[in-house]
Amino acid sequence: MRPLAVIGNVNIDLILGPAAPWPKAGTEIIVDHDELRVGGAAGNSALAWNGLGVEFEIAANVGNDQFGRWLSEAFAKRSEKWPVRAEQTTLSVGITHPDGERTFFTTRGHLPRLSLADVLAVLDGAKLSGGYALLCGSFLTDDLTRQYDAFFDWADQHKIAIALDTGWPLDGWTRDNCDATRRWLSRCAIALLNEVESTTLAGLDDPVEAAAEIRSHMPDGAIVVVKRGPDGALAIGSDGQSISAAAPAVKVVDTIGAGDVFNAGFLAALAQEKSLADCLAAGTEVASRAISTLPRNYGGKSMSEETAP
Repeated sequence: MRPLAVIGNVNIDLILGPAAPWPKAGTEIIVDHDELRVGGAAGNSALAWNGLGVEFEIAANVGNDQFGRWLSEAFAKRSEKWPVRAEQTTLSVGITHPDGERTFFTTRGHLPRLSLADVLAVLDGAKLSGGYALLCGSFLTDDLTRQYDAFFDWADQHKIAIALDTGWPLDGWTRDNCDATRRWLSRCAIALLNEVESTTLAGLDDPVEAAAEIRSHMPDGAIVVVKRGPDGALAIGSDGQSISAAAPAVKVVDTIGAGDVFNAGFLAALAQEKSLADCLAAGTEVASRAISTLPRNYGGKSMSEETAP
């Protein structure tokens, strides 16, 4: 199996809900569910890899507070070299709604201070050579994002293929954000975007056409994946042909981080050199299981379970 790593945003998620209708200002409501957990795109993908029993590295940072210490403890030895920033740890409060939609309130916190030096202090380029690195949270990790060119140079030097999931820009898909994303993708082997992100970035309504347009800005042999929620996922690979995978029908419990879990399942299969069709199927299967189980189950045996006596 090829080596795997994830780089980007790890923060605290506080999930509450369901809430309907939205409460009036100055009032209080009681909800049935609450959960405090590791969050952020990089954190969600890492949790899924751990749940699948996949070995990986994770480069992130934390804030200087009890939440930061809790996040570090959650990743044990993998977080030993994570820097502790002076800022408070980023907190995202997710309010779920009966229709499956979510509303988020997020603090800036420590995430903008993740830097290239922080990342390279954690990752072993020689160990990751020939593998895949998932790069997340592009519009949240300000210091690192400004150093993306240097990061891509480092990855090229070590023959590490970059899979990019930018997330949604805080100020929307402005021309500047679209131009920046295309520049980043020109250095990446894999694009992992959801349907709205793909069609908005490409300026095309059809997700297959959008994927083809995005791929035209990427290196030869690049893969573009469009995550379509309950409609599964599609991809265009090195042959330029579109393939798709249907998502199994499940009773949804919590969709937060579904795309990040898909990324983990997809890349874990790709690291095993499975076909693109099998990788899509793996991503949709793992994500579907995660969003329909509480506590979350990813279908594999975690590393801690494997090493238990």
